[in-house]
Amino acid sequence: MTNLVQQMKYFLNSGLIILTIFSSNLIIDAQEADTGLLIWNKIEPYFSPPVEFKNKFGDYRPPLRFYDGRPVKTPEDWVERREEILKQWNDMMGKWPSLIKNQEIEIIETTHRENFTQHHIRFYWTPNEQTMGYLLIPDGKGEKPAVITVYYEPETSIGLGKENRDFAYQLAKRGFVCLSIGTTEATEAKTYSLYYPDIGNARVEPLSMLAYAAANAWYLLANLPEVDSSRIGIVGHSFGGKWAMFASCLFEKFACAAWSDPGIVFDEARGDINYWEPWYLGYSPKPWRKRGLITEQNPARGLYPKLVAEGYDLHELHALMAPRPFLVSGGAEDTPTRWLALNHSIAVNNLLGYENRVGMTNREKHSPNPTSNEQIYLFFEYFLKNH
Repeated sequence: MTNLVQQMKYFLNSGLIILTIFSSNLIIDAQEADTGLLIWNKIEPYFSPPVEFKNKFGDYRPPLRFYDGRPVKTPEDWVERREEILKQWNDMMGKWPSLIKNQEIEIIETTHRENFTQHHIRFYWTPNEQTMGYLLIPDGKGEKPAVITVYYEPETSIGLGKENRDFAYQLAKRGFVCLSIGTTEATEAKTYSLYYPDIGNARVEPLSMLAYAAANAWYLLANLPEVDSSRIGIVGHSFGGKWAMFASCLFEKFACAAWSDPGIVFDEARGDINYWEPWYLGYSPKPWRKRGLITEQNPARGLYPKLVAEGYDLHELHALMAPRPFLVSGGAEDTPTRWLALNHSIAVNNLLGYENRVGMTNREKHSPNPTSNEQIYLFFEYFLKNH
């Protein structure tokens, strides 16, 4: 009788423990759901084009049509069409070297800042070139979402540069593992980008090579025990915005991306949307063209003029993101008229059965500000933490 009573008490207590754990998990899930809803309510307006641009597609060649003219009618068709776009652009820009999947990180210096640890690190981002960057790991155990930040140099993003560009610092304080990288030496030399195998004979367009370097940085983060590899995003501003855009479009392992005023499509009237420059898509051996707008006296060279002549534009690359979400943090270069290009990505997502995957915010000036940055942070909070 005594044993029976003890067994009943044991099972009763076990049931109470299980119920308590189950109830706690329900509470946590409910809290996360409430947080996600609150965040979504703040950013939802940015995922619908204004009325004047709704269902308008401009003169851009539809991604939902094969290059031979056949329509893309089903999700299965899109798989084939996506492969076609990716192969065509990679063939035109030059194929990447093998990805560096097993990174060895050299830690140069470690400091603790506020609620995260900062490691100054060195690693290979191309087969023949190392770079230095900053790895920020928030306090606390468990796997966390992560974001790669890209710019002219890695110091700005960790809060040691121009204001309102400290993406890594701000996201680390919010619980994201962050890796800040940048082209320090090339920026100092005013060549800005990456040239493989060397600057005199680049076989890959430099902007695509930057995307390759970011893909290798993805593997660095994905191999860390502190990182959930299914929740890694990328963000950059201006030069970094172009870099983040090409990286996330060309490398599908990025879960989401935010592009701050890069100029998301070709626009030869805008001097800062300068994809024709040799460090982007207009590579040619030196001597290079004089930096600036395209003129008869100073024409574009290399791949860029061929892309324009044959009707290619960057909306085709945007479509490769589907169904992964992305946010354009638009300023002076990416005004609301860019919805004409973004609507093509919305159409691809609709075909795949997804909505609210393409967003754009707008500000007057090119430079980020606290409001536009908060919108970026909320985007990552929602899609990498709460969605």
